[in-house]
Amino acid sequence: MSTDQANELLALVEELRGRVRHLEDIEALRNLKAEYAAACDDNYDPDRLAALFVEDATWESQGLGRYEGREAIREFFRGISGHFVFALHYGLNPQIEVAGDTARARWYLFMPCTVGDPGRAMWRAGLDEEEYVRVQGRWMYKSKKSAPFFSTTFEEGWAKQQFI
Repeated sequence: MSTDQANELLALVEELRGRVRHLEDIEALRNLKAEYAAACDDNYDPDRLAALFVEDATWESQGLGRYEGREAIREFFRGISGHFVFALHYGLNPQIEVAGDTARARWYLFMPCTVGDPGRAMWRAGLDEEEYVRVQGRWMYKSKKSAPFFSTTFEEGWAKQQFI
């Protein structure tokens, strides 16, 4: 093999390594989102959820507030299970962009849930905009912001009443 051929082969190997890492990063971010949903659906486990965020992260959702820092996020989740007594979080149609050790994504949220006691069956849907950072080889949330499309009772549905 000539020197030129060897250099071309090395360049190809490096390109493939970069492409594989990019795909692995996207898959890791999908898994991070799945872990977030699973922790929410597990009675909003505050410690499990807080562990997904960097120390200076922000979490924000219209109608639920804005929380800055891992401990504030943990405290928010400690109390939210009294509001959402049941929930199934579906993160759909992700648009994920990775740039080195940072990434961003937009996800559609669909969430059938039960609110309050006695419980009301609700439909919720919205858009999650998220930023991530790789810390010691692990992807974590830097920020998470949710904006609602609708939140309505099961009986009313989203066609009659979008926001309550």
